Amino acid sequence: MSRNASSNSVVGRKKVNKISWFQQNQETAVDSLSRLMVEPGSSFLTWSVIGIALALPVCLLLFLQNLQQLNRSLDQAGNISLFMDIAISEAALENNRREIEAMEEVLTVTAISAETALVEFQATSGLGNVLENLDENPLPPVLVVTPAETALGSLPVLAGELDARPDVEYVQVDLEWVQRLFAIIGFAERLAAGLALLLGLGVILAVGNTVRLAIENRRDEILVMKLVGGTDAYVARPFLYTGIWYGIGGGLISILLVLIVFLFLSGPLSQLLTLYGSDYSLAGISVSNALLLLVTAGGLGFIGACVTVIRQLKNIEPA
Repeated sequence: MSRNASSNSVVGRKKVNKISWFQQNQETAVDSLSRLMVEPGSSFLTWSVIGIALALPVCLLLFLQNLQQLNRSLDQAGNISLFMDIAISEAALENNRREIEAMEEVLTVTAISAETALVEFQATSGLGNVLENLDENPLPPVLVVTPAETALGSLPVLAGELDARPDVEYVQVDLEWVQRLFAIIGFAERLAAGLALLLGLGVILAVGNTVRLAIENRRDEILVMKLVGGTDAYVARPFLYTGIWYGIGGGLISILLVLIVFLFLSGPLSQLLTLYGSDYSLAGISVSNALLLLVTAGGLGFIGACVTVIRQLKNIEPA
């Protein structure tokens, strides 16, 4: 019975210690936030600096993600145009269409006759009256090939195979601009990552400097706590929570700034894409990304506070 009683008491003390530790951290976190609310102007200024620093790389990364999604839709719609011999017969044109469509690399093939091409050109070029006076149709038939695999590396190979066909006069693969755009996106991604690292370091320094000032303002209080036996971990706890609150507050402001920027740009961009015949809509920050940004911001604030607290507390010791 004595063993059971002692084991129960040990378990009870552990539970009490856990509850006490949780309550202490909860009270410290609330007290740290309330101290920030005492001077809302100064706290909001720090939050704004952190928010702007975080919003810049986030906006750039989101724009790159939108550009990549738009690029994929444009790339998947990329076709290969085969301009056929102008003297080819309708039967030979249809035979070429069936043979090309039977290739594994090809998804579909659409035949555009010379007459259909002329009608479309008259409707879109504004030269209908001029073209009607021509003695013969100057436009060749066209086969529009939709590749089954639209990877940029495979299209030149397929275009070369189609160009070798005897009835094909000219092959047009209008994807060089996509290759250039992918190269620009790759460079911009590197730039965004570098910018995020630099601004993340700036957030750490900003939080660290603010926490350092808070430590100096409470220097006498820290000396008293150390005189009565307070450990460095106990003394550092409120300042670490202060750094976390600064990070989270800055993260909330950065989310608000990102939403404002995308709301401001979504209308003009939608009009521009509509003019190009695209129904793509600008995708803003998602809930999961917003939560990830808050966690990252809080982590940066904690790191900045931790580095400063460790260094500063070593210099504050009772005589």
